[in-house]
Amino acid sequence: MTDMNQIVGSHDILMVTLDTLRYDAAVLEEENCPNLCGGGHWEKRHTPGSFTYAAHHAFFGGFLPTPATTNKSEHIRLFHSRNTGLKTHPHTWLFDTPDIVSGLQAEGYRTICIGGVIFFTKKVPLAKVLPGYFQESYWRMTFGVTNPRSTEHQVNHALKLLERSSREERLFLFINVSAIHGPNHYFVPGAKQDSVQTQRAALRYVDGELGRLFEAFRRRQRPTFCMAFSDHGTAYGEDGYMGHRLAHEVVWNVPYREFIIRPEHEDRAGEESSPS
Repeated sequence: MTDMNQIVGSHDILMVTLDTLRYDAAVLEEENCPNLCGGGHWEKRHTPGSFTYAAHHAFFGGFLPTPATTNKSEHIRLFHSRNTGLKTHPHTWLFDTPDIVSGLQAEGYRTICIGGVIFFTKKVPLAKVLPGYFQESYWRMTFGVTNPRSTEHQVNHALKLLERSSREERLFLFINVSAIHGPNHYFVPGAKQDSVQTQRAALRYVDGELGRLFEAFRRRQRPTFCMAFSDHGTAYGEDGYMGHRLAHEVVWNVPYREFIIRPEHEDRAGEESSPS
């Protein structure tokens, strides 16, 4: 059970939304995703929104995907707006602002968004809303769904920002990974349509690129609390449904993970203090 009051202020925070990743596809690829799943398994959760725009508004408000169980009392929220009248847990970090992004900024964090899908492009007023939560936001055509190397470009940009930042600076970095969102058929040679199989291939690609990002965080001064999850799934013909922004279990069920990325200097210190 994570005590977020021990995390906020002492850790960098990394939030990765794997846009459109289905829970079943994620589970099938666990053994092929050493970076996202090397230390554990995906947890099955329910998303608060059936498409990107709705889900991310909830996430930034502190409403992350909830455990797919009937006992809501078992779920301890990581973040919660203070003085709402709702019951909270001592391990929940309470913020006084409308959203967790400005709440973390008030705690001294530099907040950065690296966008992916259309709602982060900033090309039209609607696409400026979600990036507008952050002090800094970035989007390029190469980060979008039509580029087969989008995650590579997103991670490269993140690495440049990390290189230019002070190791002592507290960071909240958010990345909306677009590669798993359709079209993803080009990750399987010869495939003509998106499917669970092509989404699985896209996830393998994404995991490889995220490994470089996790390693960069390991070179920073403090540990990093990482949240990796999907904003929603998508239908590939189940019960006649296609796509998302609809009520079906393949859309509502999403994979969720949280873990700590330890700085490499802590590993070295542990080795030096270990008995020979």
